[in-house]
Amino acid sequence: MTSLVRVGQSATTTQFGTDPILIILLKVVGIFAIMVVMTLMTIWAERRVVGRMQMRIGPNRVGPFGLLQSLMDGIKLALKEEIIPKTAHLAVYCIAPVISATTAFLTFAVIPLGPTVSMFGHQTPLQLTDFPVSVLYVLAIASIGIYGIVLAGWASGSTYPLLGGLRSSAQMISYEIAMGLSFVAVFLYASSMSTSVIVESQQHVWYGVLLLPSFAIYTIAMVGETNRAPFDLPEAEGELVGGFHTEYSSLKFALFFLAEYVNMVTVSAMATTLFLGGWRAPWPISVWSGANQGWWPLLWFFGKIFAFLFVFIWLRGTLPRMRYDQFMKFGWKVLIPVSIVWIVIVATARELRNANMLDTRMLLFIASSVLFVGVVISYYLEIRAKKRDSVIEHEQRQREARGFDPFEGGFPVPPLPGQSAQPSRLSSIKVAQTQDPVAQVEGQ
Repeated sequence: MTSLVRVGQSATTTQFGTDPILIILLKVVGIFAIMVVMTLMTIWAERRVVGRMQMRIGPNRVGPFGLLQSLMDGIKLALKEEIIPKTAHLAVYCIAPVISATTAFLTFAVIPLGPTVSMFGHQTPLQLTDFPVSVLYVLAIASIGIYGIVLAGWASGSTYPLLGGLRSSAQMISYEIAMGLSFVAVFLYASSMSTSVIVESQQHVWYGVLLLPSFAIYTIAMVGETNRAPFDLPEAEGELVGGFHTEYSSLKFALFFLAEYVNMVTVSAMATTLFLGGWRAPWPISVWSGANQGWWPLLWFFGKIFAFLFVFIWLRGTLPRMRYDQFMKFGWKVLIPVSIVWIVIVATARELRNANMLDTRMLLFIASSVLFVGVVISYYLEIRAKKRDSVIEHEQRQREARGFDPFEGGFPVPPLPGQSAQPSRLSSIKVAQTQDPVAQVEGQ
């Protein structure tokens, strides 16, 4: 493994940085064009798929099958009148959507789209650039992209966008930690943070199979990272009108719209690269000797990306939005602890296997034992939660049977609609103490 990684890294350092300027410009323009076209196709596919799920037709007028509908919507947004609030901080208000859009495109620079091919007689990899810490570069750029949303909420000078921006910052902290932890197991197996080396190390088995918990954690975290349903809390229409971009219109709103869909493509490409073998053909296509050569890997790579995009659309069409407390509790109390425990298990197994103290049979036994213990613990916690809910429900029924006490807790409270005030003995004493003694005597 060590010799293989050294060879992969040396090949990576020699391949990148030696291309002619024409090839580099061609790659940059190609990546930009691919991202824009995929954004338009994703918007169209989302409207068509969700329409079919809701027994509607979806866009079908502009162009064949409505394929030009997204392009026309983009032109319409660019030509709309722009409205800027008087209370907005103009400089930050204008630069926030630019930050979100540009960082979304920058992330794709280190994604390998295919193997080495021939362009105009020059051998070059289908990747713009790569370096030993490419995955950390992706995390850094994603963190900077959140600033566009946070600054947009603050600079709008309005309450609801500010709340959306604050939610986005909390969401980024919560789910980017889980996302980063899901990468650690991949680094341990690939012995590298270079995206091209990680793809090369998945020749025989994909990490999505070998590191299934990491793959599951990443797929959940990437939905929260992109602010997509059911994790679209920063732009919750029912609570925050439109969230951080409520006060945006025209081309600036279009940039936020573009950034969201480009981020969907980027996180899908990262999932494909780290867990699904990247541009390598799936089985049984991989049996064909030419499946991973030439330009064919582009087809497998984008096919995997479209599969992830379909899952994004599927989630939006089926799941309701989570409550904010449920969302934060799931990130901090479920994803992050599970990620840490899984990293400890993977690191221990790798160390024991490198020391020839653990074979495959023992590894499977340990993994099965850990899984069994996890299932038992989760079952025990579920039983405790059900007992707690039953106790609370029993106390609630007893409270309803006793009737409404307006002096419960020491403060008079008016009854709610449908409740009748039935004072307890203590409240009757309190009422008697507050009455006028002369009135009591006259009453007797």
